[in-house]
Amino acid sequence: MKIALTASLLALAFSAPAAARQLTIADVTMLSRVGAPTASKDGRWLVWAQRETDLAADRGRYDLWRFDLTRANAVPEKLLADPQVDENDPQIVGTTVYYSADDAIWSVPVTGGTPRRLTTFKGGFGGFKVAPTGDRLVVWADRKAGASSLEPAMEKKDPNAGAARVYDKMFVRHWDTWADGTRSQLFVLPLTSAGAPGNGRAIVGALVGDTPSKPYGGGEEVAWSPDGRTLYFAMREAGRIEPLSTNLDIFQAAADGSSAPVNLTDANNGMDNQPTVSPDGRKLAYFAMRRPGYEADRQVLTVRDLVSGRTVSLTERWDRSVGSIAWAPDSKSLYVTAEDTQENPLWRVDAVTGKVARLTQQGNVSAVAITPQGPVVAMNSLTAPDDFYRVAAVAPVRLTSVNAAKLAGIDMPEVSRFSFKGANADTVWGYAVKPYGSNGKVPVAFMVHGGPQGSSNNSWSYRWNPAVFAGAGYGLVAVDFHGSTGYGQAFTDAIRGNWGGWPLEDLQKGLSAATTQFAWLDGDNACALGASYGGYMMNWIEGKWPDRFKCIVQHDGVFDARAMAYETEELWFDEWEHGGKAYYEDPQAYEKWNPVNYVDRWKTPMLVITGEKDFRIPYTQGLAAFTALQRRDIPSRLVVNPNENHWVLKPKNSRQWYGEVLGWMDKWTGRGAPPN
Repeated sequence: MKIALTASLLALAFSAPAAARQLTIADVTMLSRVGAPTASKDGRWLVWAQRETDLAADRGRYDLWRFDLTRANAVPEKLLADPQVDENDPQIVGTTVYYSADDAIWSVPVTGGTPRRLTTFKGGFGGFKVAPTGDRLVVWADRKAGASSLEPAMEKKDPNAGAARVYDKMFVRHWDTWADGTRSQLFVLPLTSAGAPGNGRAIVGALVGDTPSKPYGGGEEVAWSPDGRTLYFAMREAGRIEPLSTNLDIFQAAADGSSAPVNLTDANNGMDNQPTVSPDGRKLAYFAMRRPGYEADRQVLTVRDLVSGRTVSLTERWDRSVGSIAWAPDSKSLYVTAEDTQENPLWRVDAVTGKVARLTQQGNVSAVAITPQGPVVAMNSLTAPDDFYRVAAVAPVRLTSVNAAKLAGIDMPEVSRFSFKGANADTVWGYAVKPYGSNGKVPVAFMVHGGPQGSSNNSWSYRWNPAVFAGAGYGLVAVDFHGSTGYGQAFTDAIRGNWGGWPLEDLQKGLSAATTQFAWLDGDNACALGASYGGYMMNWIEGKWPDRFKCIVQHDGVFDARAMAYETEELWFDEWEHGGKAYYEDPQAYEKWNPVNYVDRWKTPMLVITGEKDFRIPYTQGLAAFTALQRRDIPSRLVVNPNENHWVLKPKNSRQWYGEVLGWMDKWTGRGAPPN
């Protein structure tokens, strides 16, 4: 089955000239990237931050754009675009756009005008939200735990002190940052005609933790009540068990700091997150996970009556995991995203009955803005980056074609979906991506996704982009093995304690099914590649499927499960995946699927990639894998990014990454010369 991307939906809104060409990473790194949109309450204006790549500076820079939703044939217009400033994080309240720039919060009329700086505090901040009433704003910023305001702490430094970091408990580093005694905390500032001067007031009270959570949390974890008097926020309280706990709770706090925060979800020891208040102020929606310590448990849409305290699990009977949450203007229903069989659609959920209706079909809904006329979404696919669409009864209506000029003349590949009987006789899904205009057989790039609770779904990526591999002449094959998301919770749960079992069986059967079904795939000329869990699987394949591939690309993968158990920072993940116990309590659970135990069988040429700032799967895992390869005289190459974490994010590094990866694959599939 082909994933048909209709011209009105996810195909590009232009006619390709005759001299068409394939997509390259040089194209991808220079694309414009639209951020999450914000809509005016009357439904007229859509505003977003848009990233453009400054290749010389090796970074993205941001401008603000607007779109008139009421005008026929409207086109995006720049609202603010100072080349010396990054304008970001826009929010519309009334007729004013609030945004961040130069470590301050600013405002500008949505119709245009002179920007006005509102805040004066020092020390930087992570984000902000303006109250719906427009008379307060909340700022989250890293400050010393227990800070009473945004005023930076003044510390006297001993000129004779050493530079060592000293710790007395775990969680000394997280994602890519060493702990320094600060926490992301919330501070409220009054907003008047004079702006929002001063340092505000802390509202988290005696709580110690990060809100929003780190490393991924943002504004979706903080919510205002419609009257601007109350804030709701998610936090995992710190302590010795912090690296073992997924127990984020939702707290209610008075915006004036007059009372201590109240934990609304203390009864649930799993994760509660994304507090979202109904427009009428009567209900609080959020998602709840049931099982403590499991970060990929099903996210059930839950609604709390703010008067009675009664809670209802609206989607308890719906075997899908809610991703994002937004209320309809009438407070009678909610809009959520949830993965479903390689797609990530928008759904509507009745706020009383929990009845679910699907609103979009193909594509990945990456952001949602609510208007009186219905939702406006950012949506992408395997062959198209994000653009904005109005969700309509029949099909989404495309509003923008942000990258039409940059993608003019580029032929995108053809995507075909397939299924087969995998491990446990379960139906497993995958897709194959065929280079545009290819004749005859093409070598295979067999890509394994990370997570492991994730999906190779119908979405655009600025990191592992299937269309770029197809543009380089490879037929890319991806399989959603047991453990993947979007197929029900039991399918996702099946990978626990089973890392090298059913997933490998699915991959073996999936590659066989793809090469049998698609004659254009040269199954005898294939390379395997993956990152994170996918990188683990590359190390596992080296010892357990050693004669199948011409080459392997392993990025940030686990090489030694015992070392990983003591090196990684989020211990809850590693221990859950191996049955819920620490390594010293049940070493066999870890050794059963440990790649280091099968190094004696390794033989396939491997490219190893790692980042020095990766604290999730530390770079020592990559060094160890490279050492094993070198000691066994297996052709191998090591790429170390000194300024990247678990992901490769910088434009120049991304280009180098693709050069190394495709160069390695070209060498061993016979498509080109070996990399320098």
